[in-house]
Amino acid sequence: MNNAEELKKLVKEKYGEIALQSKEQNETSCCGATGCCTVDYAIFADNYTQLEGYNPDADLGLGCGVPTEFAQIKPGDVVLDLGSGAGNDCFVARAIVGDTGKVLGVDMTEAMVAKARDNAEKLGFHNVEFRQGEIEDLPLAANRADVVISNCVLNLVPDKRKAFSETYRVLKPGGHFSISDVVLVGELPEGLVQASELYAGCVSGAIQKEDYLQIIREAGFENVTVQKEKVIQVPDEILKDYLSEDEIRAFRASNTGIFSITVYGDKPAAAACCAPGSNCC
Repeated sequence: MNNAEELKKLVKEKYGEIALQSKEQNETSCCGATGCCTVDYAIFADNYTQLEGYNPDADLGLGCGVPTEFAQIKPGDVVLDLGSGAGNDCFVARAIVGDTGKVLGVDMTEAMVAKARDNAEKLGFHNVEFRQGEIEDLPLAANRADVVISNCVLNLVPDKRKAFSETYRVLKPGGHFSISDVVLVGELPEGLVQASELYAGCVSGAIQKEDYLQIIREAGFENVTVQKEKVIQVPDEILKDYLSEDEIRAFRASNTGIFSITVYGDKPAAAACCAPGSNCC
């Protein structure tokens, strides 16, 4: 695979293209950006349409779960969405926190931030804010958020340890997160691992489930729990772009699993502002 900066550039380009299209275009043009030929995001996405606060203009079909469903958000909370895209999860969270709460969205793609801000302006929300920035270096003070959510984004971050360290830092002591993401059980074929399109499509950037959970624990979080898990089946018509027929058969027989999981974790109430060993305080 490419180095971290090249991967970030790839993700910015792909998601910048997606930001300029509607959910319907994204669902019918492979990954939503014409010619990218990566994973159809509808394979991962859950249905948001029945949720209070849902706004179709903000739903590009890019998630792999519904973290707000499990995040235990309360009226008046400050909620931070990592990789907020066009604002879909932020607007659902805003319906829960109400006028007395605050929702912050951070995304590294300029076009996504612009789209989210435009959506918030149309809705007339005074307490939903979007900032451009990277999850590994969040543009937010320590101990700021009651709840952190994220939806199918951290698998795109090259340095997941830094991402969870930053998540820990910005959470208030006693705060918690609920994050939906893609993980693996077993090893992907090399043809999938090396496909940059599948990195942007949330597959080849995924790491082993147990490694993912261990990184969270090492960041200092407690009560780490998988709240929901579902199998992701990548169709053969996508796999054939990267694997031979024999390799596809071997992959199917290998019992390697690609999973969408929603994970919960608490920052201890007596915690310092940063993750153990980070030396950031």
